Amino acid sequence: MSKEDDIRDALNQAVKIISETASNPRTWQSWMVYLLGQLEAEAAKGSPAFRESFTDMLSALQDAIRNRKQTGGWN
Repeated sequence: MSKEDDIRDALNQAVKIISETASNPRTWQSWMVYLLGQLEAEAAKGSPAFRESFTDMLSALQDAIRNRKQTGGWN
């Protein structure tokens, strides 16, 4: 199994736990913010380029969310 598969499995388990703990999707927003905060903290441990890259990722994520709202899909 690849590292990417391991990460997907861990995230799938986290999703399952979150959804079982809080069935209302509206409440999941706080977990998304928490995850992004933790990822930002990891990026901050790296070079300034990593911090800038994190900001770029947030912009790309914003575009993906906007696209999801408009098209109904994550592609």
